[in-house]
Amino acid sequence: MADHHADTADTTAAAWWEDRYASGATRWSGNANDLLVREVEGLAPGRALELGCGTGGDAIWLAAQGWQVVGVDIAQAALDQAAVHAAEAGVDGAVTWERHDVEESFPAGEFDLVSACYLQSPKPFARLAALQAAAGAVAPGGSLVIVAHERFPSGNAPHPGNYMPSTAELLADLALPEDGWSVETAESVERSRTKDDGELVEYADHVLRFTRR
Repeated sequence: MADHHADTADTTAAAWWEDRYASGATRWSGNANDLLVREVEGLAPGRALELGCGTGGDAIWLAAQGWQVVGVDIAQAALDQAAVHAAEAGVDGAVTWERHDVEESFPAGEFDLVSACYLQSPKPFARLAALQAAAGAVAPGGSLVIVAHERFPSGNAPHPGNYMPSTAELLADLALPEDGWSVETAESVERSRTKDDGELVEYADHVLRFTRR
């Protein structure tokens, strides 16, 4: 989430992310998010929607597990890189890449899994509305997985206006009806990572998984 560009007021979220991916500032790790893997490994593969897919790590992992995946991002540069990685992994036939600014458009259809991992931005956007739309795209019997930072990683300057609720706050804000959903996971996770330059970064994340009845 570190902002390596000047966060000027006249830069849109789409332009900011397009520049970030086109410039190579966001690296391809080749790995899926471990918290997503933990939540999804036991689910039967079906049709999946990956919101904020970036360069494709989660979407490609899901495809390798047998899911038919729609990967969505705001930046075409990210999707172009993701398509290359999917071809290299041999799963390009199982993933469709779509560009959407979720404040303006949203993928059509219902999905057995909707994943939103770190759907966050230094440019403020209607994240809660996007997550509520994600819930609306889950088919009966399907799952919604949300993973996100609930506070800024150490060493990162806060971006004014960002929506970063705690686990309990996000549960309340989503307000998914109890008669329509079951909460399978609602957990805050503290962890740390040593960057290539030796800096230790500490994270506080939340992971939520819901099943639609």
